[in-house]
Amino acid sequence: MSSQPSPIKLTSQKPGHIVFRRRYVAWRINFRVLLFAILGATVLVLLALWAMLLGTANISVVEAVRASFGKGDPDTIFVMQQLRVPRVLCAILVGGCLAMSGAVFQGLVRNPLVSPDIIGIDAGATAAAVFWILGGQSFISLPVAAFLGAMATAVAIYFLSWKGGISPDRLILVGIGVAAALAAVTTFLLIRTPPREARPAQVWTIGSIYGSNWGDIQWLAPVFFMGLLGSVILMWPLRLLQLGDDLTRGLGVPLERTRLLLIVVGCLLAATAVAVAGPIGFVALMTPHIVKMLAGPLSGSVMVLIAVAGGIFLLGADMIAQHALPVSLPVGLLTAAVGGPYFLFLLYRTNDRS
Repeated sequence: MSSQPSPIKLTSQKPGHIVFRRRYVAWRINFRVLLFAILGATVLVLLALWAMLLGTANISVVEAVRASFGKGDPDTIFVMQQLRVPRVLCAILVGGCLAMSGAVFQGLVRNPLVSPDIIGIDAGATAAAVFWILGGQSFISLPVAAFLGAMATAVAIYFLSWKGGISPDRLILVGIGVAAALAAVTTFLLIRTPPREARPAQVWTIGSIYGSNWGDIQWLAPVFFMGLLGSVILMWPLRLLQLGDDLTRGLGVPLERTRLLLIVVGCLLAATAVAVAGPIGFVALMTPHIVKMLAGPLSGSVMVLIAVAGGIFLLGADMIAQHALPVSLPVGLLTAAVGGPYFLFLLYRTNDRS
């Protein structure tokens, strides 16, 4: 007799939750998180449509939608498909990658003040990119150089932090030290280069999505979805890490292997975002913290919400930096202006609780 597949069972463990079960797979849905996800997706779509309408060329909503699909006036099609749509998609994907990377690292080291730009991942990408630009190499291969620099930095931090295992506190301290050293290297490279030749590298170090193209999207999109899938799959061991090393080992989780996988996922997301857009600070720090305050502790659905919120945050910041100020600014300047005070506020709250 052929066995029939077991039907999906719906159970409710506590108010506001529904659990889907089918054999060895279970998925719990939190209605509060689901509501925030629907609202976030709606806001993101509306914000993206609004962003595609802003600019010197006056384009209506209907024309923008038609031109995005290759229909209508050739000039409008060019503006939409080559300038506005890639920039909007790049902002959403870069923001999502940075936000998810920040959530992974904050959960990994159990510290809300940690993000890839603080522990040196962004500094590695920046140093490699500056070296590449000042060496007169092609900008087309710049993302590859920045990506390799970020990943090499992550490997160095991992091995320098190893002492019979990886300690979260030691990882943070080593990362901060490596970030300071790489920042000094970047400054040295810029100072020893004539100002005219160093200007393109200085602009890149600020962080901007200006000039985004479809090649950037081809880099970002696969990493975004792979990173989202990987972080959701690793969410259960990531939540167990919050309980401490001894209890995590007692529950049968391979501690160092799990940490290594989480570091790879977090670095892959951060390195790809920085390789495309430059070091845009504080998105990875702020977004996960704000989402967790609204939706609750980390879970698979909360991680999806963090990715959506990261896209909203960076796209909104780029719209303000590009259109709402007297002069157009790189988005990295605006995120730094907002993120710096927020970091001090978060530091104050953390010290107050301790």
